[in-house]
Parts: sequence; C-alpha cells; structure tokens
Amino acid sequence: MLVTGATGNVGRRLIAMLVEAGVTPRALARDPRSAGLPAEVEVVRGDLTDPGSLDAALEGVDSVFLLWPFLTAEGARPVVDAIGRHARHVVYLSAFSVRDDRTENGVWGEMEQLIEQTGAQSTFLRAGGFATNTLGWAGEIRGTGVVRAPYAGAARSLIHEADIAAVAALALTEDGHTGWRYVLTGPAVLTQAEQVRVIGEVIGRSLRFDEQPPEEAREQMIAAWGNPAFVDQALGYWARIVDEPEPVTRTVEELTGRPARTFREWAHDHAPTFQR
Repeated sequence: MLVTGATGNVGRRLIAMLVEAGVTPRALARDPRSAGLPAEVEVVRGDLTDPGSLDAALEGVDSVFLLWPFLTAEGARPVVDAIGRHARHVVYLSAFSVRDDRTENGVWGEMEQLIEQTGAQSTFLRAGGFATNTLGWAGEIRGTGVVRAPYAGAARSLIHEADIAAVAALALTEDGHTGWRYVLTGPAVLTQAEQVRVIGEVIGRSLRFDEQPPEEAREQMIAAWGNPAFVDQALGYWARIVDEPEPVTRTVEELTGRPARTFREWAHDHAPTFQR
C-alpha cells in the first residue's frame, strides 16, 4: 500500500500504526532522504503536483491512502487517474462538510467524485476539524499568552490526528470498509475560547482569547492562504457554528473499540509546542 502525506500529522501516525500491525507500507515523499520515517518503511520519491512522478511509486500497489493537501482540486484529476490505474482501493481523507444530498461540497466533494469516477473501490474518511490546526496559535501562546482570532464562540468537535490514522489503518488492512463514508469527530464540543483555556490548563499558564474582528482576520488569512473564496467560506462557517455547534459522532469508538481522544489529551500530546 502507498501512503501519501506520509510525513504529515496524520500520515506519520498512520505509518507507525501500520508498521506496528506488521504491515510494510510504501510512503510517498518529495525528498526521501529527509522523510525521517522508520527503517521498515519503503520511502519512494513522488510529488502530487507532478503526476508523472507517481507511476513508479504506484507500481504494484493495491491500496492508497490519499491526502490532498491543497485548497482546490485543480490538478487533481491526473493524480487520481494515476492512482486509479494501479490501486484497487483508495482511502481518502475527506471532510465532514461533504453531504451526499448536495452538489456543491468544495474541494473535498470534488475529490470524492474524481475518485469514484476512476472505478476504484473507495472509503471516505469525512473528518471534522483537526485539533492540530490549533498549533497555529502556538507562537502567540508561547509569546504573549493571548490568542487573537475571530469567533471565540465557534464550537468545534475537533479530532485528534491519531484517531483519523487509526480508522485509516483499519480501512487499509481490513475487509468490509469499501463504499463507506465515515464521519469522524472528537468526543465533545469546545468553543475556540475553551480550547485556549484547556491548552493553558495543560501547560500551567493562564491564557486568554482575544476576539478579532472578522474583517481584520480576513485580510490576514488571504495574505497567508492566497485564496479569498476559501477564506470567506471558512469565516462564514465559523460564524455559523457559534450558534449551531458541530456534531459529535461515535464512529471512531465504534470502529476502533476505544473512545475518541479528547482535546485535552491532544493538548497533552502537543504540550511542548505551546510551552516557552
């Protein structure tokens, strides 16, 4: 099997779990020499922005874990087609914003459609917000102890990357997961202000959330992300979940046999990043 995004937050966890389960995965990396993956892993050169680099990496591969790290599906078709020529089964890390009763589902829905069009069997992991995204606050927390961001009351059921990896490992190594669209979340809802408070409790510091005007945040996000449409979509979503909190599912527990990890557990796992 081939794991894309193997050096990222989910990918590294997935690689470790597969190795622990006795599976020898193949990992895609732009620079295999700096991948820093276990010695048991076959690390192959490849780049999702260069579809021609993928055929050699996909040779003999039966299943693929696909993480598409870009804000649009531009350039995705030749990548997905290359995967479809080789792999029987694709496990795609999607988003729980995708709805089967809607035609417009953003980049994640477009990717799901492209995968289905290849004819390969598929499992879609429709994950909620990643707890790791709060690492973006680390600089402010280490410095002033004040997180400045919009929508303090945005209520999220953030998921630990280890839980996504655990479900992905099952989907890649067990029968019975093809055709499923698993909606994955953390076990509870916390507002952004509460997330900051929990991080402070874990690292032993009093932290504060300073609510930023959305217009100011928009300018900063466009400068960082370079995609105004995506920024507007994100801000609109955060505004909505102030009054309509994200859902909580038990899918992680039902599939893995253990409760999804809490945000507090995630904060403990990443505490050194937030400490001075």
